[in-house]
Amino acid sequence: MNGSNYELIIVGGGPAGAAAAIYAARKRLKTLFITNEWGGQSTVSTDIQNWIGTPSISGADLAKNLKAHVEAQANECLTILSPALASSLEPKEDSVEVTTNKGVFSAKSLLITTGAQRRKLDVPGAETYDQKGLTYCASCDGPLFADKDVVVVGGGNAAFETALQLLAYCKTVTLLNRTETFKADEVTVASVAAHANMRIVKNAIPIEVVGTQFVTGIKYKDATNGQETLLPVEGVFVEIGLLPNTDWIGDKLKMNPIKQIKIDPRTQRTMNPMIWAAGDCTDGLYHQNNIAAGDAVKALEDIYMALHRN
Repeated sequence: MNGSNYELIIVGGGPAGAAAAIYAARKRLKTLFITNEWGGQSTVSTDIQNWIGTPSISGADLAKNLKAHVEAQANECLTILSPALASSLEPKEDSVEVTTNKGVFSAKSLLITTGAQRRKLDVPGAETYDQKGLTYCASCDGPLFADKDVVVVGGGNAAFETALQLLAYCKTVTLLNRTETFKADEVTVASVAAHANMRIVKNAIPIEVVGTQFVTGIKYKDATNGQETLLPVEGVFVEIGLLPNTDWIGDKLKMNPIKQIKIDPRTQRTMNPMIWAAGDCTDGLYHQNNIAAGDAVKALEDIYMALHRN
């Protein structure tokens, strides 16, 4: 399997990587598909209701379906290397070399779809009630909390956009921000704050998620006076940032300050003409399963044209 006879290497097994692998196989590109695990961030979700064409599916079943679809396309053109973990890449003059724990491989082009991981809420009870009322994906799980009181933890644009989404169906939404000021744009803050069933608490430091079988509330401390408050809620939505899975790339590609890969949104190509990226590892404006899959297909189309123009 080692060698440089591949036209394309895909690294990452979430919706983006799976979509690209399927398209690559159908276009009969000589492709090596590398993933350590299948499904991406959504594997923890118990009920995904926005995966197009499927009204309801668990994250575990989505991962199984992605794996099965890619494996069904495996042939003399598509080789699957899994489980395998990429540890570095090295652009050469006319190829890209990827080092993994299963060997070193090279190809004429590389598509990175390694996704991201949510920054976890590190307080007592957060792990206990993960997917039992505490969630990191409003797009996946938000509708399950219709007519309920919920809280959003965070103060950036993602947190306020999550709150805006939840306001469409939740009874009340409270946003807890650790400081006096927000990272979100002022216009976004004003838009969300204008809703009658919205409450914003500044200087609120979460200290514990509480519950029985499921979440019943969240405790927070006032950063100015230390006073503790128990807020009764049935849902806790955590939006405190994404950590892109890009450490393995080192300094080989241009990234933004939070280490998302910079891409041309028209083609998904990076600053290196042999490397593309799609999904949550990029600096794309929006990150969701359907968007990741679509962006990967866009990248694959551009990769195919680039390979056949040469």
